[in-house]
Parts: sequence; C-alpha cells; structure tokens
Amino acid sequence: MTDTQVRPKRPHTSAPPAARTASPVSPRKRHRKEAWTAALFLAPWFIGLIAITAGPLLTSLYLSFTDYSLIGDSEWVGLDNYTRMFTEDPRFWKALSNTAIYVFVSVPLQLTFALALALILDRGVSGLPIYRSIYYLPSLLGSSVAIAILWRKVFGADGLFNEFLGVFGIEGTSWVADPSTALGTLIVLNVWTFGSPMVIFLAGLRQIPRNYYEAASIDGAGKTRQFVSITLPLLTPIIFFNLILQLINAFQSFTQAYVVSGGDGSPADSTLFYTMYVYTKGFGPTMEMGYASAMAWILVLIIAALTAVNFFMSKYWVFYSDK
Repeated sequence: MTDTQVRPKRPHTSAPPAARTASPVSPRKRHRKEAWTAALFLAPWFIGLIAITAGPLLTSLYLSFTDYSLIGDSEWVGLDNYTRMFTEDPRFWKALSNTAIYVFVSVPLQLTFALALALILDRGVSGLPIYRSIYYLPSLLGSSVAIAILWRKVFGADGLFNEFLGVFGIEGTSWVADPSTALGTLIVLNVWTFGSPMVIFLAGLRQIPRNYYEAASIDGAGKTRQFVSITLPLLTPIIFFNLILQLINAFQSFTQAYVVSGGDGSPADSTLFYTMYVYTKGFGPTMEMGYASAMAWILVLIIAALTAVNFFMSKYWVFYSDK
C-alpha cells in the first residue's frame, strides 16, 4: 500500500446514550401523597365519627336547651330543663342516689373479688386457660337480657337463693320485690361480672418480676409483706385502669335494672337507675327528649368529673416502675 493510498475509514461507532435516570420526587410531593393516602384510609373512621358520634352528641346538646317531644317542633327554653331537674324532679335525685350507691359499692367489691381470684390463679393452677375462660364468661353475659331474667328468678320468692337459705332453716323473701334489698341484688349481679378485671389483673401479675419475691423471701418477708410491699405497688397502674373502666361502665348500667324492675324502677323506685330514667323520659309516654338530653349531659359531666378526680389523685397512689 502506497503512501498516497487512502485507507478506508472505519465506521464511527458510539456508545448508546446512558439511560436517563428518573427525576427524584420532591419531599413536599411525597409527603402530600402520603397524607392523601392516609386520609383515604381514615375517611371511613372520620365519617363514622361525624355521623355516629359527633353529630348526635352536638344535637343532644342543642336539644337539652329545648322543649322537644320527638313528634313536634323543638322550642328553645334555655336552662329550664336543668332548673327543673335540680329543683322540681324528686325522681331525678332518687335515680342519681340509686346509681351512686350502685357504683360506689359494687365497683370496689368487684375489683377486690377480681384481684383475690387473680392472685389464686396466679399461684399456678393446672388448666389455667379453662378456668380463665369460665371466670370470664359472666362478664360477657352479665349485661344480657337473659342473665337479668335469670337473676330475677334466682332472687324471687321461689328462687334458688331462698332454696339455699331453706337448707339452713331460714325463710327468705322475694329479694327483688323488697325495696330494701332489690338494689342489693343488682349490686351482687355487677360483682358477679368480675371476669374482665380479673383477666387484666392476672396479666398484670404475670408482668411482675419473680426476682422481687425471691429477694424479699431471702430478707425474711412473708406472703402478706410481699403482697403489701411488692404486689400492690407494682399493680397500682392495673388497679387504676380497671377502676376507671368499671366506674364508667357502672354509671352506664341499664339492662339489669330495666329487666329486674320490669322497666319502671320498682319496687318503690329502689332500682331506678339514672340511665333508665333518661330512657323513660326520652322514650316513655311523655317523650320529653329535650329533658332526657339534659339529663344525659349531666351524666356526662358527672363521669368526666369523677374521671378527672381519679386521674388527679392517681399521682399520690399509682406507682409506675419507669419513674
């Protein structure tokens, strides 16, 4: 090949262009997308909150200042319902008194019984899941109509309780028909539904480290001292939790009193609970829904006040191990 001969040029090849990388999404857009996704999933809950909870709640607050009977137009009366409630309605005070006695007697007894049984089961009982289910069953059935009817039969004139007393030669009476004992039967019924707090107590007892008891035993502390110095202090958060729950539930009791009394609080209004009186006023013959709404809001304020007092007092007796 001579110098003058031109060499053929090689075809020009170039590397394929690098694939374009996706442009990064800005943090603002990503956060906005996550917010819309969260709002979409929470939408059913918000709809339920507005339509089922907040809406009726605000409506009842408005109705509490009106004269409304469900079948006519509401008439604004201001504080007349509340004034009448506190000054002109003796059954209001009777219902409030019955409910207060029921709550402040049955709840401490229920928690005491539940804790005692939880301590027994915590000692190590074979077949514990079976016993736990059996003892929890009354909590599931205690507010049902069937159990309330059964309770009325048990404490009736020819009920099982009187048959039991007859074994010892004691002649009983119709406990649910006697004004002095009718409320007591409902208190016993509430104490009988100890299963729910018992299970919670049992779970709390299982969380207490065993080495605390071993150290106390080495120091010569007996079972009573261990219970007072170890079990009770470490169990106070569980006691406080159960106390708040059972207090609120007891104030809302309705089915037991309604069935046992036949729906009118008999005998002599001794079983007239606050919730039953609210129901009677709102859906009874007079249909005083405005007055019933005012009573319901008084109950809300009572429960809120007692809950606030319990939370305030808890700092003096509830022990949290992380403090």
